[in-house]
Amino acid sequence: MTQPPSPRFQVDICVCTYRRPYLAETLGSLATLELPANVQARIIVADNDAAPSARDLATSIAPSLPFELIYIHCPASNISLARNACLDAAGGDYLAFVDDDSTVTAAWLATLIETAETSGADAVLGPVRSVYASTAPSWMRRGDFHSTNPVWVDGQIHTGYSGNVLLRRASPHVEGRRFNLSLGKTGGEDTEYFSQLHAAGGRIAYAERALVLEPVPADRARLQWLVKRRFRSGQTHGRLLASQKAGRKPVQIALAAAKAAYCFAGAAAVGIIPHKRNRQALRGIMHIGAISGLLGVREIRLYGEEPTGGRTHAA
Repeated sequence: MTQPPSPRFQVDICVCTYRRPYLAETLGSLATLELPANVQARIIVADNDAAPSARDLATSIAPSLPFELIYIHCPASNISLARNACLDAAGGDYLAFVDDDSTVTAAWLATLIETAETSGADAVLGPVRSVYASTAPSWMRRGDFHSTNPVWVDGQIHTGYSGNVLLRRASPHVEGRRFNLSLGKTGGEDTEYFSQLHAAGGRIAYAERALVLEPVPADRARLQWLVKRRFRSGQTHGRLLASQKAGRKPVQIALAAAKAAYCFAGAAAVGIIPHKRNRQALRGIMHIGAISGLLGVREIRLYGEEPTGGRTHAA
C-alpha cells in the first residue's frame, strides 16, 4: 500500500540582533541544519540598532546559506520591537526564535518540529546550554548558572523564553499575540508573552534534544550580572502575579519575603560551598525582585546599552 506523502512545512527562523558580531557564527550554524525533505526553512534577521549595522554582515553571508535570508531594519534598541517585526514578517507554518549570541545543533529545528507535530503544542521550547570560558569563576562553571531550561509546575510549563522556541503560527494563542513594547529595554517580554499564552489556554511542550549552545562572555561571567538578571526576573514574575491576583497582593508579598528569608538562610548554611551558596543567594534576590514587581516598582533596564567588547544584548 502506498503511503500518503508527508505534509510539507515552511519554517521561518528568526534572529533578532543588536550590534553583535557573533551573528556570523549564529548564521553559520543555521547553515548546518539537517532538515527532512518536507521542511523548507527561511531566515529572518531583525536588526534592532538605530543604524542598519548588521545589514552588511547579513547580506555578505546570505549567498553561502542554503536558505533564503530576509533582512529587516527595525530600530531602535527595543527587543520587543524586533521580535514583533519577525512575527509580522513570518509566513510559514512555524516560526522559531534563536538568539544572535548562540549556535544551533544540526538536529535543532527538525526536533522542534517533530515535537510540535506529535504533541500538538502551541509552542515548543528547547534547552539553551551555556558554554563557559576557562577564565569564568570555578563556582559558576560548576553550578552552571547561565543555562536555560523550562520550569515545570504540576506537570505543565507555564511560561517560556525566546532563546530557543518554536511557535505554531496558526494557533489561536499565537496568531495576533505580540511582545510588550514597554518591556523591550528591561527584558522579561518573553516571560510575559509565554505566561499569557499559557494563561489563555495555549500548551507549551519541551524538546530536550533541540539543543542550542550559548557562549558566556566575560561581562556576563560575573556575580554582579547574575544578581541584576535574577532581580529583574523576579520583578517580571511579581508584576505578572500582581496583574493576575490583584486582590492577593499582600499575601503574595508576604510569601515572597518568606521565600527570600528561607533562601538567604540556606545560603548562610552552605556558606563554605561557593556554588551552592550563590545559588541560594540568587534565589533570594529573585524573590526580593518579585516583591519589587508586586509593589509596582519599574523594572530595571538590562538591554539596549552600549556594547562592551563588541557584544551587547540580543534578548
